[in-house]
Amino acid sequence: MLVSQLSSTLHRMETIQVVLGSALVRAADGAARRARVNRSALVREALREYLKRLETRELEARDRRGYEERPDVSTGAADWERVAAWPER
Repeated sequence: MLVSQLSSTLHRMETIQVVLGSALVRAADGAARRARVNRSALVREALREYLKRLETRELEARDRRGYEERPDVSTGAADWERVAAWPER
């Protein structure tokens, strides 16, 4: 099963060209070595994680707008917002 998924994934991949500064390339290469993956795998995983975070932020913004448009629906929205807020790094 895993082999067929991997084969299917490899056939659907496309080659793209991305321009990066030399410092970013060096940092990516170092991170790839530490993670024991190649540069492409590192960039794929980083992009997947970024897209997940972006989707989460968009959904949170949508929900926030909904609560702002209809504040009477949930009187405790501010309480939930404080609990759900992630600390900044």
